[in-house]
Amino acid sequence: MRGKIEGRTYQSQTRVEEWMTAEKAGNKGAAVLSTPMLLQAVEEASMQCLAGVLEADEITLGTHVDLAHLAATPVGLIVRVEVEVLKVDGRRIEFAFTAFDEREKIAEGTHERYVSSIEKFRERLAEKLG
Repeated sequence: MRGKIEGRTYQSQTRVEEWMTAEKAGNKGAAVLSTPMLLQAVEEASMQCLAGVLEADEITLGTHVDLAHLAATPVGLIVRVEVEVLKVDGRRIEFAFTAFDEREKIAEGTHERYVSSIEKFRERLAEKLG
């Protein structure tokens, strides 16, 4: 990692599509953004937030999330995710996040990612499979 990391922010937007719904995940009648897809948007925004500060051989891995899914978002609405780096402790990076649809705040929480070299990560996977 290089440069100042604490205080970095990033925003992303996506339109909710049918394949992203809780209904598609098995919750019949719930044609709204699913919590796992909301979490994916948070993780993607967090990774993009760090894109400019990672070394070429580094990746980040999600290690913890505390997510309050506050409101349902129907298909067709746009969701905006805002992340901010709160704290860096060695290779652990803590984010705060908030998500909004076009009408209201839909989620908030914290997310933690861990910085690892790609090579070390692959070595650990190989050992696990070994």
